[in-house]
Amino acid sequence: MSDLISVRLDDEARRALAELEATGISRSEAVRRGLVAAAQRLRDRQRLIDEVAELAEDDQDRAEAAEVAAMMEDLRAPG
Repeated sequence: MSDLISVRLDDEARRALAELEATGISRSEAVRRGLVAAAQRLRDRQRLIDEVAELAEDDQDRAEAAEVAAMMEDLRAPG
């Protein structure tokens, strides 16, 4: 089953589509790849946000990070 959509492209999107088409990718394939890539970036971003929040709540991880930062400061060249 095919879902047809219609979009109004701005100049930036038009240039990006032309760049992709120049590689031999069809318009439909370029749009499909773009949608999948955009969704993946959102999922990756959310995973990173979740991981940062989890680490921020981890007292042991924060203590280890502080120890490493202190060691790095001790190793830093004077001046």
